[in-house]
Amino acid sequence: MSFFSKFTAQRIARFARLFLLKPSEQRYLAEASKSGLFDPIYYRGAYPHIHPLYHRLPLRHYIVYGERMGFRPNPDFSPSAYLRYNPDVAAIGVPAFEHWVRGGHKETRVHKELPEVVEVPQTKMPVLRGHDTGGTAPYAIVIHIYYPDLWEEFRETLEQVKIDHDLYITITYRGDETDDLASKIKKQFPNALVASMPNRGRDILPFVHLVNSGMLDSYKAVAKFHTKKSPHRADGDKWRRHLIEGILPKQGLQEKLDAFVADDSAGFWVADGQHFTGEEWWGSNFETTRSLMRRIEVPVDHGKLSFPAGSIYWVKPLLLGMIKGLKLNENTFEPEQVQVDGTLAHSIERALGFLCAATGQKVVQASQIDPKAQVKRPEPPEYVSAFYLPQFHPIPENDAWWGKGFTEWRSTVSAESLFPGHLQPMLPSDLGYYDLRATEVMGEQAELARDAGIDAFCVYHYWFDGKRVLEAPLNKLLEQPEIDFPFYLCWANESWRRNWDGLSGTVLLEQTYAKGFEKQLVEDSLPYMRDPRYQRPDGTRPRFVIYRPEDMPDPAASVAAMRDAWREAGIGEVELGAVCFHISGENQVADDLFDFWIEMAPHGMVSGSDYLFGGPDGNKLGFEPAEGFEGLIYDYNAVANNSTTPAYYKKLPKNTICGAMPSWDNTARRGRMAHIAYGANPGSFNRWLPQLLEKRVPQSYRKELFLNAWNEWAEKAVLEPSQTFGTLYLDVLKRHIGK
Repeated sequence: MSFFSKFTAQRIARFARLFLLKPSEQRYLAEASKSGLFDPIYYRGAYPHIHPLYHRLPLRHYIVYGERMGFRPNPDFSPSAYLRYNPDVAAIGVPAFEHWVRGGHKETRVHKELPEVVEVPQTKMPVLRGHDTGGTAPYAIVIHIYYPDLWEEFRETLEQVKIDHDLYITITYRGDETDDLASKIKKQFPNALVASMPNRGRDILPFVHLVNSGMLDSYKAVAKFHTKKSPHRADGDKWRRHLIEGILPKQGLQEKLDAFVADDSAGFWVADGQHFTGEEWWGSNFETTRSLMRRIEVPVDHGKLSFPAGSIYWVKPLLLGMIKGLKLNENTFEPEQVQVDGTLAHSIERALGFLCAATGQKVVQASQIDPKAQVKRPEPPEYVSAFYLPQFHPIPENDAWWGKGFTEWRSTVSAESLFPGHLQPMLPSDLGYYDLRATEVMGEQAELARDAGIDAFCVYHYWFDGKRVLEAPLNKLLEQPEIDFPFYLCWANESWRRNWDGLSGTVLLEQTYAKGFEKQLVEDSLPYMRDPRYQRPDGTRPRFVIYRPEDMPDPAASVAAMRDAWREAGIGEVELGAVCFHISGENQVADDLFDFWIEMAPHGMVSGSDYLFGGPDGNKLGFEPAEGFEGLIYDYNAVANNSTTPAYYKKLPKNTICGAMPSWDNTARRGRMAHIAYGANPGSFNRWLPQLLEKRVPQSYRKELFLNAWNEWAEKAVLEPSQTFGTLYLDVLKRHIGK
């Protein structure tokens, strides 16, 4: 028999052995299969070098060959460590994983290598500021070094990376050794940022510190890896290289990275075998993870654990922004005491999966990224509007009713958090607490909006039978033609009331509809319509919106009178619209009375089963709001789902502009009587938009989209930059509708 024939026969015999199990091995197979503790996906990814035929029968391969070779049945179990820490098991000669499956896991025996206790000097967190760095590359690579001896291996890896990137390196501080290493790295990579970090929060806190600084804000994607030694694995070095090469392959990195960035459904990219799913990976981290996710109103389902394991991955900017929104810092991480589970760092690893799902994205493994795949995105809207509130300046009326100097900001800053993780108060960042009498602010707002894909602001017009309030911003705008602020008017024709909802309470300023009000209203609109910045979305007709047409005594007659008055004034035909309000007015309005209707989220979108508190099913939150809370809390994601359900939107007038909201929470105005959309954040907004673009916008009036709102700060319906989420809402818009 030739050597080749003998070699082939041996391989066939080895494979056939998988089907010729001994009785003890058959029992082992049955028990391990039933337990669910063996992870075939992990096994295939962790040991790609074994023959593909064995990948078809991973558990059989593990029982016959893998365990003796030091392989792991799942990423959390080390056979060698189990036998070393449990000598009674070694003495009876039972395979380590078999003993763990039969009862060891119920006895909570030590099943992985305990970390070595190393005393390191203490140091302070470095001060990092994003605006000081000026990184210009499209990508960033972030490395944390706990084990200094691995730097040379990482240096070789970096020298093979052929993409344009900025480099950030954090090092656990060990005294002079760290200083010497930092100096060495700076000589080898002069443009890298190198910073020493205290030994706290493993590799997670240094990364979070970089994220919080804003240094990573501008990148299309960020790669993160660290000095993972895996001492519990016989092939620890090989495994680490597999994880890193999984995200930084020696061949085709740019092509894979382009595909990852282009795929809106992908949030994390990990090496094969590093996407963990299943409740068995919770350990003692469920409660901490749930508490962590409540910081940004993301619910955690115990049965839906799915996360990027190993803390080595590429990550998209939306997820980085959501991490920043958690507001974590050094003081929120426990002191390092070589904990093997249950710390904030362990919980964050699991929380990343829920963050990813909350944004409508997923974890992809290296082999799932196909550079040849065609990415098809829904068509963007033809035109995008956002409601705009001019309330941000004092007026005599508000001085009298609410106290001197009152503006929308006073309510906004006084909002209280009413339950664990309630995102209140929501406060401004980039534009500050602006006063709209400083018209330059409107130019800055328009620039932000235009970059995100918003075409115009629909500005509330407060007109009460000839009396105007809050008119100063637009009037001053007319005097400054150099400020590019595209707008049109929405007549906010409801009475002002003391409880702010426009429906009940003491009347402060009444809308009376005096005889001939239509012509007066039209005359008041003329200076704005004659301004070149006043919008004509169809290219011809100036647009005008009425907020509550049902409140007019005779809607049809009033609309006809207004149209005639605009014609007589030389404006010509006006594109007239109205808001689909959630509560019907006294006077019915025919669908075809207006050229279009505006779907104003959340009006009309909330059903009984969507209420998490205050609805027909009682409290479904899982926790109690503040004592005395008598408001309503409903599920933001359920509202988003409703908006794309035919049973809902087919009831709307056919000429409706579909709408969405970034959030809704009027705690600032109504306190413990507030109506709150729970789970509203840039991630859930990112889930909603693509569904609207695919299912609603193509049938929307003129394929338009309406957003509620740009700056309703006291209702937390805000697209402007905030201290909580920065520019994330605008970033999401730009990603999906940017021109």
